[in-house]
Amino acid sequence: MDSIPESIYLARQVREMDRIAIEEFGIPGYTLMQRAGEAAFDLIRKTWPDAGRIVLLAGTGNNGGDGYVMARLARSAGMQVQVIQPGDHSGISGDARRAQDEYLDCGGLCTSFSGDLPDCDLIVDALLGSGLTRPVEGELAAAIRSMNAHPAPVLSADIPSGLDADRGIPLGDAAMAQVTITFVGMKLGLVTGAGRRYSGRIFFSDLQIPGEVFRSMQPVCHVIDPGELSARMGVRRPDAHKGDHGHVLLIGGNAGMAGSVMLAAEAAARAGSGLVSVATVPRHAAMVGTACREVMVSGVEGARELDPLVQRATVVAIGPGLGRDLWAQGLLARILELDLPKVLDADALNLLARDPVHNSSWVLTPHPGEAAKLSGATSQEIQHNRLEQVQALQERYGGVCVLKGSGTLVASGDQVSVCTAGNPGMASGGMGDVLTGIIAGLVAQGLGLYDAARLGVQLHAHSADLAAQDGMRGLLASDLFGPLRRLVNTAGREVHEPGK
Repeated sequence: MDSIPESIYLARQVREMDRIAIEEFGIPGYTLMQRAGEAAFDLIRKTWPDAGRIVLLAGTGNNGGDGYVMARLARSAGMQVQVIQPGDHSGISGDARRAQDEYLDCGGLCTSFSGDLPDCDLIVDALLGSGLTRPVEGELAAAIRSMNAHPAPVLSADIPSGLDADRGIPLGDAAMAQVTITFVGMKLGLVTGAGRRYSGRIFFSDLQIPGEVFRSMQPVCHVIDPGELSARMGVRRPDAHKGDHGHVLLIGGNAGMAGSVMLAAEAAARAGSGLVSVATVPRHAAMVGTACREVMVSGVEGARELDPLVQRATVVAIGPGLGRDLWAQGLLARILELDLPKVLDADALNLLARDPVHNSSWVLTPHPGEAAKLSGATSQEIQHNRLEQVQALQERYGGVCVLKGSGTLVASGDQVSVCTAGNPGMASGGMGDVLTGIIAGLVAQGLGLYDAARLGVQLHAHSADLAAQDGMRGLLASDLFGPLRRLVNTAGREVHEPGK
């Protein structure tokens, strides 16, 4: 059993790799089915060692065949196994039929779906695979609803039945799995959008397919590797000074919204920026300076007062608490004239949506609602095809686009990365402001825009996971600062002892 692999594919690509393994490398399809069933059964034994009563819902395709292999293995191990077959099983054929026959030959029994599932310790979902393209209906849908209503945990084989393998959305009813084990290639729909909610904890098995098969297929995106990115930050020299690590200028904090820019400013400093300045409305300057003592603060009445500040900056981040009034519009217009790298969030994105421009030197960080305004789509359309939408936004606006949400996507040209860290506790005010500051702080320290966005997203989500160890409810954006400081130092020792 492997951890989640770096490469992520669409369902059609996984099917093609399956075909190549069978037809070009001579691995019998039934051998792959046996390996899938064995991997899933091993996971059952490790995850639920006390499970003695298993209900397995079997479909008519290869996903059901994987289930029949599991059922046979479980029965051989002395477990009580009840296989339930929703829908019409008269047409089952090929490898799935062979797996069913072997299960029946060893004394296993199959029953039709009656509407309710019996008491058990575990439900195995082997109904529908990754080829589903239309909403689930009839008895299959009823079986999925019964499964979701049952108190026993659910293990889904390959993908939760009813989930779109590419988009991560339920096609009508979809199984709500506590654990999913997926095979051959990691499907995009498992790691972004609603797919993360339906999939639960994900395990992966490549079914011992040769590496040449995977190298023949270009992934649609990659899981962010924090180790690879952190290594690019390097180790600070013993004689380093604050000027070596960049200067972030944060712009925002309009009337009543000073907290947003303060969170972003502290995040930039905690991410390692040598210097951080804030430009805000004059009435907030003293308050921001008192709350963030390490930050330089200027109250600005208009865009002209930004000029001396931007001359010292390595990167500008604008948007947290910016507002949309004439003050905000003037400041954003001035920043868009600069050649400096920029990070845009919140109201800077809302203003940009009114007057779209293309720029190669920025990072845009929209949540689905902001992405909808930038694209002219609806939030639902954004969420229903997150990969396509983030690529379209990046192509339209240039630079790097970060589509926030469960399974955040980061796009730059033909490169897309996905973040598999993070948790529902992040659904609280100020989290986006912290991400803006982190990305800006990493750009200030010399990372390119795409690398800074990828590492920033990962640090943000991982910090939230560490902070959520005390509970997700009540998780505040500022709770991320302690974990964040620890994580940004994983690339190497920041302080060198003499002679070392």
